[in-house]
Amino acid sequence: MEQSLKPSSQTATEQGHLRVLTASSEAHPLIKTGGLADVAASLPAALRQLGHDARLIIPAYPRATRLLREPKRLCEFKVPGCRANIGIIEGLHPDHELPVYLVDAPEYFCREGNPYTDLSGRDWGDNAERFLLFCRVIALIAKGLPAIGWRPEVLHGNDWQTGLAPALLQEVPERPASVFTIHNLAYQGLFDRATFDRIGLPPSLWSLSGLEFHQRLSFIKGGIVFSDRVNTVSPNYATEVRTPPFGCGLDGLLRQIGDRFSGILNGIDYHLWDPATDAMLLQTYDRERFGLKAENKLELQREFGLPRTEDAFVLGYIGRLVEQKGVDLILSILPELLQDPRIQLILVAAGERRTEEALLDIANRCPRQVGVFIGYDEVKAHRVEAGCDGFLMPSRFEPCGLNQIYSLRYGTPPIVHRTGGLADTVEHCTPQSLADGTATGFLFDEPRPEALLDAIHQALRLYREDPDGWRRLATTGMSLDLSWEASARQYLRLYSEAIGERQQQTDMALA
Repeated sequence: MEQSLKPSSQTATEQGHLRVLTASSEAHPLIKTGGLADVAASLPAALRQLGHDARLIIPAYPRATRLLREPKRLCEFKVPGCRANIGIIEGLHPDHELPVYLVDAPEYFCREGNPYTDLSGRDWGDNAERFLLFCRVIALIAKGLPAIGWRPEVLHGNDWQTGLAPALLQEVPERPASVFTIHNLAYQGLFDRATFDRIGLPPSLWSLSGLEFHQRLSFIKGGIVFSDRVNTVSPNYATEVRTPPFGCGLDGLLRQIGDRFSGILNGIDYHLWDPATDAMLLQTYDRERFGLKAENKLELQREFGLPRTEDAFVLGYIGRLVEQKGVDLILSILPELLQDPRIQLILVAAGERRTEEALLDIANRCPRQVGVFIGYDEVKAHRVEAGCDGFLMPSRFEPCGLNQIYSLRYGTPPIVHRTGGLADTVEHCTPQSLADGTATGFLFDEPRPEALLDAIHQALRLYREDPDGWRRLATTGMSLDLSWEASARQYLRLYSEAIGERQQQTDMALA
Protein backbone atom coordinates (compact mmCIF):
# COMPACT_ATOMS: atom_id res chain seq x y z
CA MET A 1 0.00 0.00 0.00
CA GLU A 2 3.05 2.26 -0.19
CA GLN A 3 2.78 5.23 -2.52
CA SER A 4 5.39 5.35 -5.28
CA LEU A 5 6.16 9.00 -4.53
CA LYS A 6 7.97 8.86 -1.21
CA PRO A 7 7.07 11.37 1.53
CA SER A 8 9.43 14.31 1.67
CA SER A 9 9.82 17.60 3.47
CA GLN A 10 7.21 20.23 2.68
CA THR A 11 7.62 21.57 -0.85
CA ALA A 12 7.14 25.07 -2.14
CA THR A 13 3.80 24.06 -3.64
CA GLU A 14 2.58 22.89 -0.24
CA GLN A 15 3.72 26.10 1.45
CA GLY A 16 2.41 28.47 -1.19
CA HIS A 17 -0.73 29.13 -3.15
CA LEU A 18 -0.71 27.03 -6.30
CA ARG A 19 -3.10 27.56 -9.23
CA VAL A 20 -4.20 24.24 -10.75
CA LEU A 21 -6.63 23.62 -13.61
CA THR A 22 -8.02 20.07 -13.57
CA ALA A 23 -9.38 19.02 -16.96
CA SER A 24 -11.68 16.02 -17.26
CA SER A 25 -14.43 14.72 -19.53
CA GLU A 26 -16.56 13.91 -16.46
CA ALA A 27 -16.91 14.83 -12.80
CA HIS A 28 -19.37 13.54 -10.20
CA PRO A 29 -22.23 14.45 -9.86
CA LEU A 30 -22.21 16.71 -12.94
CA ILE A 31 -21.71 13.71 -15.22
CA LYS A 32 -20.44 10.21 -14.38
CA THR A 33 -19.73 6.98 -16.21
CA GLY A 34 -16.98 5.63 -13.95
CA GLY A 35 -14.31 6.28 -11.33
CA LEU A 36 -12.73 9.14 -13.31
CA ALA A 37 -15.72 11.28 -12.34
CA ASP A 38 -15.13 10.71 -8.62
CA VAL A 39 -11.44 11.57 -8.94
CA ALA A 40 -12.00 14.67 -11.07
CA ALA A 41 -14.31 16.20 -8.47
CA SER A 42 -12.58 15.04 -5.29
CA LEU A 43 -8.92 15.85 -6.04
CA PRO A 44 -9.36 19.57 -6.82
CA ALA A 45 -11.73 19.87 -3.86
CA ALA A 46 -9.06 18.32 -1.61
CA LEU A 47 -6.42 20.68 -3.06
CA ARG A 48 -8.62 23.65 -2.19
CA GLN A 49 -8.96 22.38 1.38
CA LEU A 50 -5.15 22.37 1.53
CA GLY A 51 -5.15 26.07 0.56
CA HIS A 52 -4.59 25.92 -3.21
CA ASP A 53 -6.58 27.55 -6.01
CA ALA A 54 -7.72 24.46 -7.89
CA ARG A 55 -10.42 24.72 -10.55
CA LEU A 56 -12.18 22.22 -12.81
CA ILE A 57 -13.08 22.31 -16.50
CA ILE A 58 -15.47 19.85 -18.20
CA PRO A 59 -17.79 19.97 -21.23
CA ALA A 60 -21.21 21.59 -20.75
CA TYR A 61 -23.32 18.45 -20.91
CA PRO A 62 -27.03 19.10 -20.24
CA ARG A 63 -26.91 17.49 -16.80
CA ALA A 64 -23.79 19.44 -15.83
CA THR A 65 -25.43 22.69 -16.89
CA ARG A 66 -28.49 21.89 -14.78
CA LEU A 67 -26.53 20.98 -11.65
CA LEU A 68 -23.93 23.78 -11.67
CA ARG A 69 -24.43 26.26 -8.82
CA GLU A 70 -24.54 30.01 -9.51
CA PRO A 71 -23.86 29.69 -13.26
CA LYS A 72 -22.64 32.76 -15.10
CA ARG A 73 -21.76 33.08 -18.79
CA LEU A 74 -18.29 34.59 -18.97
CA CYS A 75 -17.51 34.88 -22.67
CA GLU A 76 -17.86 33.59 -26.21
CA PHE A 77 -15.16 33.09 -28.83
CA LYS A 78 -14.34 31.35 -32.08
CA VAL A 79 -12.40 28.08 -32.19
CA PRO A 80 -10.82 26.75 -35.42
CA GLY A 81 -13.02 24.20 -37.13
CA CYS A 82 -16.24 25.22 -35.30
CA ARG A 83 -19.06 27.03 -37.05
CA ALA A 84 -20.69 28.40 -33.92
CA ASN A 85 -19.22 30.44 -31.11
CA ILE A 86 -17.99 28.55 -28.04
CA GLY A 87 -18.96 29.79 -24.59
CA ILE A 88 -17.55 29.45 -21.10
CA ILE A 89 -19.97 29.09 -18.21
CA GLU A 90 -18.53 29.60 -14.73
CA GLY A 91 -20.13 28.28 -11.56
CA LEU A 92 -19.60 26.19 -8.46
CA HIS A 93 -19.55 22.43 -8.02
CA PRO A 94 -22.78 21.12 -6.40
CA ASP A 95 -20.98 19.55 -3.41
CA HIS A 96 -17.83 21.66 -2.96
CA GLU A 97 -16.72 25.29 -3.03
CA LEU A 98 -14.90 24.41 -6.24
CA PRO A 99 -15.00 26.75 -9.27
CA VAL A 100 -16.06 24.94 -12.43
CA TYR A 101 -15.79 26.02 -16.06
CA LEU A 102 -18.19 24.43 -18.54
CA VAL A 103 -17.26 24.44 -22.23
CA ASP A 104 -20.56 25.37 -23.85
CA ALA A 105 -20.70 23.96 -27.38
CA PRO A 106 -24.22 22.57 -27.87
CA GLU A 107 -23.45 21.02 -31.26
CA TYR A 108 -20.76 18.91 -29.58
CA PHE A 109 -21.91 18.28 -26.01
CA CYS A 110 -25.66 18.90 -25.74
CA ARG A 111 -26.54 15.22 -25.98
CA GLU A 112 -28.45 13.48 -23.24
CA GLY A 113 -26.89 10.36 -21.79
CA ASN A 114 -23.36 9.02 -22.09
CA PRO A 115 -20.64 11.55 -22.99
CA TYR A 116 -18.93 9.05 -25.30
CA THR A 117 -21.61 6.83 -26.84
CA ASP A 118 -25.09 7.07 -28.30
CA LEU A 119 -28.11 5.33 -26.83
CA SER A 120 -27.22 2.09 -28.60
CA GLY A 121 -23.77 2.06 -26.97
CA ARG A 122 -21.81 2.96 -30.12
CA ASP A 123 -19.14 5.67 -29.95
CA TRP A 124 -20.29 9.03 -31.21
CA GLY A 125 -18.94 9.31 -34.77
CA ASP A 126 -17.46 12.74 -34.12
CA ASN A 127 -15.67 12.00 -30.83
CA ALA A 128 -12.34 13.14 -32.30
CA GLU A 129 -13.81 16.53 -33.21
CA ARG A 130 -15.66 16.84 -29.89
CA PHE A 131 -12.67 16.23 -27.67
CA LEU A 132 -10.24 18.13 -29.89
CA LEU A 133 -12.53 21.11 -29.36
CA PHE A 134 -12.45 20.46 -25.62
CA CYS A 135 -8.64 20.32 -25.70
CA ARG A 136 -8.43 23.56 -27.71
CA VAL A 137 -10.47 25.36 -25.06
CA ILE A 138 -8.42 23.82 -22.24
CA ALA A 139 -5.30 25.13 -23.97
CA LEU A 140 -6.79 28.61 -24.33
CA ILE A 141 -7.58 28.82 -20.62
CA ALA A 142 -4.18 27.36 -19.75
CA LYS A 143 -2.53 30.19 -21.72
CA GLY A 144 -4.73 32.76 -19.95
CA LEU A 145 -8.11 33.81 -21.32
CA PRO A 146 -8.67 37.55 -20.60
CA ALA A 147 -12.38 37.10 -19.82
CA ILE A 148 -11.50 34.67 -17.03
CA GLY A 149 -8.65 36.70 -15.56
CA TRP A 150 -6.95 33.63 -14.15
CA ARG A 151 -4.14 31.46 -15.46
CA PRO A 152 -3.03 28.13 -13.97
CA GLU A 153 0.53 27.29 -13.01
CA VAL A 154 -0.28 23.59 -13.51
CA LEU A 155 -2.57 22.00 -16.08
CA HIS A 156 -3.69 18.56 -14.88
CA GLY A 157 -5.25 16.50 -17.67
CA ASN A 158 -7.04 13.19 -17.22
CA ASP A 159 -7.33 10.37 -19.76
CA TRP A 160 -7.44 10.51 -23.54
CA GLN A 161 -10.20 13.10 -23.82
CA THR A 162 -7.74 15.75 -22.56
CA GLY A 163 -4.58 14.28 -24.12
CA LEU A 164 -4.24 16.75 -27.00
CA ALA A 165 -4.14 19.83 -24.74
CA PRO A 166 -0.41 19.45 -23.85
CA ALA A 167 0.35 18.82 -27.53
CA LEU A 168 -1.44 22.03 -28.52
CA LEU A 169 0.57 23.96 -25.90
CA GLN A 170 4.01 22.65 -26.81
CA GLU A 171 5.03 25.75 -28.81
CA VAL A 172 3.67 28.25 -26.25
CA PRO A 173 6.59 29.84 -24.35
CA GLU A 174 4.53 30.80 -21.29
CA ARG A 175 2.62 27.56 -21.02
CA PRO A 176 1.96 26.12 -17.53
CA ALA A 177 3.59 22.96 -16.22
CA SER A 178 1.55 19.93 -17.27
CA VAL A 179 0.62 16.72 -15.49
CA PHE A 180 -1.28 13.95 -17.24
CA THR A 181 -3.03 11.13 -15.38
CA ILE A 182 -3.86 7.81 -17.03
CA HIS A 183 -6.90 6.28 -15.35
CA ASN A 184 -7.19 3.31 -17.70
CA LEU A 185 -4.66 2.70 -20.46
CA ALA A 186 -7.08 0.43 -22.33
CA TYR A 187 -9.00 3.53 -23.47
CA GLN A 188 -6.67 5.52 -25.71
CA GLY A 189 -8.73 7.70 -28.05
CA LEU A 190 -7.56 6.04 -31.29
CA PHE A 191 -8.67 7.33 -34.70
CA ASP A 192 -7.55 6.73 -38.29
CA ARG A 193 -5.16 8.87 -40.35
CA ALA A 194 -8.08 10.37 -42.29
CA THR A 195 -9.44 11.75 -39.04
CA PHE A 196 -6.10 13.35 -38.23
CA ASP A 197 -6.07 15.03 -41.65
CA ARG A 198 -9.70 16.13 -41.34
CA ILE A 199 -9.70 17.75 -37.89
CA GLY A 200 -6.95 20.26 -38.59
CA LEU A 201 -4.10 19.36 -36.26
CA PRO A 202 -0.61 20.64 -37.18
CA PRO A 203 0.95 18.17 -39.66
CA SER A 204 4.14 18.16 -37.56
CA LEU A 205 2.28 16.20 -34.87
CA TRP A 206 1.97 13.18 -37.20
CA SER A 207 5.20 11.41 -36.25
CA LEU A 208 6.44 8.62 -34.01
CA SER A 209 7.59 11.28 -31.56
CA GLY A 210 4.14 12.90 -31.73
CA LEU A 211 0.61 11.54 -32.00
CA GLU A 212 1.14 8.69 -34.45
CA PHE A 213 0.57 5.22 -33.01
CA HIS A 214 0.76 2.34 -35.51
CA GLN A 215 -0.56 4.58 -38.30
CA ARG A 216 -3.37 5.89 -36.12
CA LEU A 217 -4.00 9.11 -34.21
CA SER A 218 -3.66 8.57 -30.45
CA PHE A 219 -5.08 11.19 -28.11
CA ILE A 220 -3.60 9.54 -25.03
CA LYS A 221 -0.13 9.52 -26.56
CA GLY A 222 -0.34 13.30 -26.76
CA GLY A 223 -0.76 13.48 -23.01
CA ILE A 224 2.11 11.07 -22.39
CA VAL A 225 4.61 12.59 -24.82
CA PHE A 226 4.01 16.29 -24.23
CA SER A 227 3.37 16.48 -20.45
CA ASP A 228 6.06 17.32 -17.91
CA ARG A 229 4.93 14.54 -15.60
CA VAL A 230 2.74 11.50 -16.27
CA ASN A 231 1.19 9.27 -13.66
CA THR A 232 -1.36 6.57 -13.22
CA VAL A 233 -3.66 5.84 -10.34
CA SER A 234 -1.77 3.25 -8.31
CA PRO A 235 1.89 2.31 -7.84
CA ASN A 236 1.32 -1.31 -8.85
CA TYR A 237 -0.52 -0.38 -12.07
CA ALA A 238 2.37 1.98 -12.91
CA THR A 239 4.66 -1.03 -12.82
CA GLU A 240 2.25 -3.28 -14.74
CA VAL A 241 1.67 -0.91 -17.69
CA ARG A 242 5.40 -0.85 -18.40
CA THR A 243 5.10 -4.54 -19.40
CA PRO A 244 3.59 -5.93 -22.63
CA PRO A 245 0.65 -7.77 -21.00
CA PHE A 246 -0.75 -4.54 -19.51
CA GLY A 247 0.81 -1.79 -21.63
CA CYS A 248 -1.70 -1.88 -24.52
CA GLY A 249 1.16 -1.20 -26.93
CA LEU A 250 2.42 1.83 -24.99
CA ASP A 251 4.64 -0.02 -22.51
CA GLY A 252 7.76 0.89 -24.47
CA LEU A 253 6.92 4.60 -24.41
CA LEU A 254 6.17 4.47 -20.68
CA ARG A 255 9.51 2.79 -20.05
CA GLN A 256 11.21 5.37 -22.27
CA ILE A 257 9.98 8.40 -20.30
CA GLY A 258 11.68 7.01 -17.18
CA ASP A 259 11.16 8.87 -13.92
CA ARG A 260 8.68 11.26 -15.55
CA PHE A 261 6.18 8.41 -14.95
CA SER A 262 4.89 7.29 -11.54
CA GLY A 263 1.87 5.97 -9.67
CA ILE A 264 -0.28 7.73 -7.06
CA LEU A 265 -3.10 5.87 -5.39
CA ASN A 266 -6.56 7.42 -5.69
CA GLY A 267 -8.32 8.43 -2.52
CA ILE A 268 -12.01 8.64 -1.72
CA ASP A 269 -14.11 11.52 -0.46
CA TYR A 270 -14.57 10.81 3.24
CA HIS A 271 -17.43 13.30 3.41
CA LEU A 272 -19.46 11.44 0.80
CA TRP A 273 -18.36 7.94 1.84
CA ASP A 274 -18.67 7.69 5.62
CA PRO A 275 -20.89 5.01 7.18
CA ALA A 276 -21.14 7.10 10.35
CA THR A 277 -22.92 9.97 8.58
CA ASP A 278 -24.20 8.52 5.28
CA ALA A 279 -27.77 9.79 4.82
CA MET A 280 -28.44 7.13 2.16
CA LEU A 281 -28.28 4.34 4.74
CA LEU A 282 -31.11 3.06 6.91
CA GLN A 283 -28.68 2.76 9.84
CA THR A 284 -25.38 4.61 10.28
CA TYR A 285 -22.51 2.85 12.06
CA ASP A 286 -18.78 3.02 12.71
CA ARG A 287 -15.97 0.79 13.99
CA GLU A 288 -17.20 0.96 17.58
CA ARG A 289 -20.82 0.29 16.57
CA PHE A 290 -20.05 -2.29 13.90
CA GLY A 291 -22.97 -4.48 14.98
CA LEU A 292 -25.40 -1.87 13.64
CA LYS A 293 -24.21 -2.70 10.12
CA ALA A 294 -26.54 -5.71 10.18
CA GLU A 295 -29.58 -3.40 9.95
CA ASN A 296 -28.37 -2.29 6.51
CA LYS A 297 -28.03 -5.91 5.45
CA LEU A 298 -31.65 -6.65 6.30
CA GLU A 299 -32.82 -3.52 4.50
CA LEU A 300 -30.74 -4.37 1.42
CA GLN A 301 -32.23 -7.87 1.32
CA ARG A 302 -35.70 -6.35 1.48
CA GLU A 303 -34.92 -3.84 -1.28
CA PHE A 304 -33.72 -6.58 -3.62
CA GLY A 305 -36.51 -9.02 -2.77
CA LEU A 306 -34.34 -11.55 -0.96
CA PRO A 307 -35.23 -13.35 2.31
CA ARG A 308 -34.32 -11.08 5.23
CA THR A 309 -31.91 -13.04 7.41
CA GLU A 310 -28.69 -12.16 9.17
CA ASP A 311 -27.61 -15.78 8.73
CA ALA A 312 -26.99 -15.30 4.99
CA PHE A 313 -23.52 -14.44 3.67
CA VAL A 314 -24.27 -11.57 1.29
CA LEU A 315 -21.80 -10.72 -1.49
CA GLY A 316 -22.03 -7.54 -3.55
CA TYR A 317 -20.82 -6.32 -6.93
CA ILE A 318 -21.03 -2.82 -8.42
CA GLY A 319 -19.55 -2.00 -11.79
CA ARG A 320 -19.46 -2.21 -15.54
CA LEU A 321 -20.20 -5.49 -17.28
CA VAL A 322 -17.10 -5.69 -19.44
CA GLU A 323 -14.35 -8.28 -19.75
CA GLN A 324 -11.90 -6.17 -17.73
CA LYS A 325 -14.08 -6.42 -14.63
CA GLY A 326 -14.13 -10.24 -14.60
CA VAL A 327 -17.90 -10.58 -14.29
CA ASP A 328 -17.65 -13.72 -16.43
CA LEU A 329 -15.68 -15.27 -13.55
CA ILE A 330 -18.61 -14.57 -11.23
CA LEU A 331 -21.05 -16.08 -13.73
CA SER A 332 -18.87 -19.18 -14.05
CA ILE A 333 -18.88 -19.96 -10.34
CA LEU A 334 -22.53 -19.22 -9.57
CA PRO A 335 -23.86 -22.75 -10.23
CA GLU A 336 -21.50 -24.11 -7.57
CA LEU A 337 -21.60 -21.12 -5.23
CA LEU A 338 -25.39 -20.99 -5.06
CA GLN A 339 -25.60 -24.64 -4.00
CA ASP A 340 -25.16 -23.18 -0.53
CA PRO A 341 -28.66 -21.78 0.24
CA ARG A 342 -27.19 -19.36 2.82
CA ILE A 343 -25.23 -17.39 0.18
CA GLN A 344 -26.82 -14.37 -1.51
CA LEU A 345 -25.46 -12.15 -4.29
CA ILE A 346 -26.52 -8.57 -5.09
CA LEU A 347 -25.33 -6.81 -8.25
CA VAL A 348 -25.72 -3.21 -9.41
CA ALA A 349 -24.26 -3.24 -12.89
CA ALA A 350 -24.64 -2.35 -16.56
CA GLY A 351 -22.73 -2.99 -19.76
CA GLU A 352 -22.73 -5.72 -22.36
CA ARG A 353 -26.30 -6.69 -23.14
CA ARG A 354 -25.52 -10.43 -23.19
CA THR A 355 -24.11 -10.26 -19.65
CA GLU A 356 -27.03 -8.16 -18.41
CA GLU A 357 -29.44 -10.79 -19.73
CA ALA A 358 -27.44 -13.63 -18.17
CA LEU A 359 -27.56 -11.95 -14.76
CA LEU A 360 -31.30 -11.26 -15.01
CA ASP A 361 -31.88 -14.88 -16.01
CA ILE A 362 -30.01 -16.14 -12.95
CA ALA A 363 -31.94 -13.72 -10.72
CA ASN A 364 -35.22 -15.08 -12.16
CA ARG A 365 -34.12 -18.68 -11.59
CA CYS A 366 -32.72 -18.02 -8.10
CA PRO A 367 -34.98 -15.29 -6.69
CA ARG A 368 -34.12 -16.16 -3.07
CA GLN A 369 -30.36 -15.83 -3.64
CA VAL A 370 -29.66 -13.33 -6.42
CA GLY A 371 -30.78 -9.71 -6.75
CA VAL A 372 -29.88 -7.62 -9.80
CA PHE A 373 -30.30 -3.96 -10.70
CA ILE A 374 -29.28 -3.08 -14.26
CA GLY A 375 -27.88 0.44 -14.39
CA TYR A 376 -26.03 2.67 -11.97
CA ASP A 377 -27.72 4.21 -8.96
CA GLU A 378 -25.75 6.19 -6.39
CA VAL A 379 -28.10 5.39 -3.50
CA LYS A 380 -28.05 1.67 -4.28
CA ALA A 381 -24.25 1.79 -4.52
CA HIS A 382 -23.97 3.17 -0.99
CA ARG A 383 -26.47 0.65 0.34
CA VAL A 384 -24.69 -2.30 -1.28
CA GLU A 385 -21.39 -1.21 0.24
CA ALA A 386 -23.00 -0.93 3.67
CA GLY A 387 -25.35 -3.91 3.52
CA CYS A 388 -23.16 -6.67 2.10
CA ASP A 389 -20.82 -8.87 4.11
CA GLY A 390 -18.18 -9.12 1.35
CA PHE A 391 -17.53 -7.32 -1.94
CA LEU A 392 -16.41 -8.97 -5.20
CA MET A 393 -13.86 -7.33 -7.54
CA PRO A 394 -12.36 -10.06 -9.74
CA SER A 395 -11.00 -7.56 -12.31
CA ARG A 396 -8.47 -8.90 -14.80
CA PHE A 397 -6.70 -5.56 -14.45
CA GLU A 398 -7.63 -2.57 -12.32
CA PRO A 399 -5.67 0.70 -12.52
CA CYS A 400 -6.82 1.71 -9.04
CA GLY A 401 -10.39 0.74 -8.30
CA LEU A 402 -12.59 2.72 -5.97
CA ASN A 403 -15.24 0.22 -4.93
CA GLN A 404 -12.77 -1.86 -2.94
CA ILE A 405 -11.77 1.34 -1.09
CA TYR A 406 -15.44 2.15 -0.42
CA SER A 407 -15.85 -1.43 0.81
CA LEU A 408 -12.92 -1.06 3.22
CA ARG A 409 -14.39 2.18 4.52
CA TYR A 410 -17.78 0.49 5.07
CA GLY A 411 -16.42 -2.63 6.79
CA THR A 412 -17.25 -4.91 3.86
CA PRO A 413 -14.07 -6.94 3.24
CA PRO A 414 -13.23 -7.04 -0.48
CA ILE A 415 -12.44 -10.24 -2.38
CA VAL A 416 -10.17 -9.16 -5.24
CA HIS A 417 -7.74 -10.28 -7.92
CA ARG A 418 -4.15 -9.38 -7.02
CA THR A 419 -3.62 -6.71 -9.68
CA GLY A 420 -3.13 -2.95 -10.00
CA GLY A 421 -4.64 -0.83 -7.27
CA LEU A 422 -6.47 -3.81 -5.79
CA ALA A 423 -3.11 -5.25 -4.73
CA ASP A 424 -2.05 -1.82 -3.40
CA THR A 425 -5.10 -1.37 -1.17
CA VAL A 426 -6.12 -4.82 0.11
CA GLU A 427 -4.00 -6.88 2.52
CA HIS A 428 -4.66 -10.61 2.17
CA CYS A 429 -6.15 -12.34 5.20
CA THR A 430 -3.99 -15.12 6.60
CA PRO A 431 -3.84 -16.37 10.21
CA GLN A 432 -0.70 -14.24 10.66
CA SER A 433 -2.01 -11.02 9.08
CA LEU A 434 -5.30 -11.38 10.96
CA ALA A 435 -3.44 -11.84 14.23
CA ASP A 436 -1.15 -8.86 13.71
CA GLY A 437 -4.01 -6.57 12.67
CA THR A 438 -3.04 -5.91 9.03
CA ALA A 439 -5.52 -8.12 7.14
CA THR A 440 -8.31 -6.27 5.31
CA GLY A 441 -9.64 -8.68 2.66
CA PHE A 442 -8.93 -11.64 0.39
CA LEU A 443 -6.75 -11.77 -2.74
CA PHE A 444 -6.39 -14.43 -5.43
CA ASP A 445 -3.49 -14.58 -7.86
CA GLU A 446 -4.92 -15.78 -11.18
CA PRO A 447 -8.09 -14.49 -12.91
CA ARG A 448 -9.66 -17.94 -13.06
CA PRO A 449 -13.08 -19.06 -11.75
CA GLU A 450 -11.60 -21.66 -9.37
CA ALA A 451 -9.25 -19.07 -7.83
CA LEU A 452 -12.15 -16.67 -7.21
CA LEU A 453 -14.25 -19.46 -5.74
CA ASP A 454 -11.43 -20.49 -3.40
CA ALA A 455 -11.07 -16.90 -2.14
CA ILE A 456 -14.83 -16.71 -1.48
CA HIS A 457 -14.67 -19.98 0.46
CA GLN A 458 -11.78 -18.57 2.56
CA ALA A 459 -13.93 -15.57 3.38
CA LEU A 460 -16.97 -17.72 4.11
CA ARG A 461 -15.05 -19.93 6.55
CA LEU A 462 -13.82 -16.95 8.53
CA TYR A 463 -17.27 -15.35 8.53
CA ARG A 464 -19.02 -18.48 9.81
CA GLU A 465 -16.36 -19.99 12.06
CA ASP A 466 -14.73 -16.94 13.64
CA PRO A 467 -17.15 -14.00 13.98
CA ASP A 468 -14.68 -12.09 16.16
CA GLY A 469 -11.96 -12.55 13.52
CA TRP A 470 -14.35 -11.33 10.82
CA ARG A 471 -15.19 -8.24 12.85
CA ARG A 472 -11.47 -7.57 13.36
CA LEU A 473 -10.88 -7.94 9.61
CA ALA A 474 -13.72 -5.57 8.74
CA THR A 475 -12.88 -2.89 11.29
CA THR A 476 -9.19 -2.91 10.31
CA GLY A 477 -10.26 -1.86 6.81
CA MET A 478 -12.44 0.87 8.30
CA SER A 479 -9.45 2.34 10.15
CA LEU A 480 -7.26 2.89 7.05
CA ASP A 481 -6.56 6.43 5.83
CA LEU A 482 -7.41 6.29 2.13
CA SER A 483 -8.74 9.85 2.02
CA TRP A 484 -8.18 12.32 -0.78
CA GLU A 485 -6.16 14.58 1.52
CA ALA A 486 -3.37 11.99 1.67
CA SER A 487 -3.44 11.52 -2.11
CA ALA A 488 -3.64 15.28 -2.75
CA ARG A 489 -0.35 15.81 -0.93
CA GLN A 490 1.23 13.25 -3.25
CA TYR A 491 -0.08 15.21 -6.23
CA LEU A 492 1.35 18.44 -4.82
CA ARG A 493 4.78 16.85 -4.89
CA LEU A 494 4.16 15.76 -8.49
CA TYR A 495 3.11 19.30 -9.42
CA SER A 496 6.31 20.60 -7.83
CA GLU A 497 8.35 18.19 -9.98
CA ALA A 498 6.43 19.26 -13.11
CA ILE A 499 7.04 22.95 -12.37
CA GLY A 500 10.73 22.20 -11.90
CA GLU A 501 10.82 20.35 -15.23
CA ARG A 502 9.04 23.21 -16.98
CA GLN A 503 11.44 25.77 -15.51
CA GLN A 504 14.41 23.71 -16.61
CA GLN A 505 13.05 23.62 -20.17
CA THR A 506 12.57 27.39 -20.11
CA ASP A 507 16.10 27.97 -18.84
CA MET A 508 17.53 25.73 -21.58
CA ALA A 509 15.53 27.58 -24.27
CA LEU A 510 16.87 30.92 -23.05
CA ALA A 511 20.47 29.76 -22.74
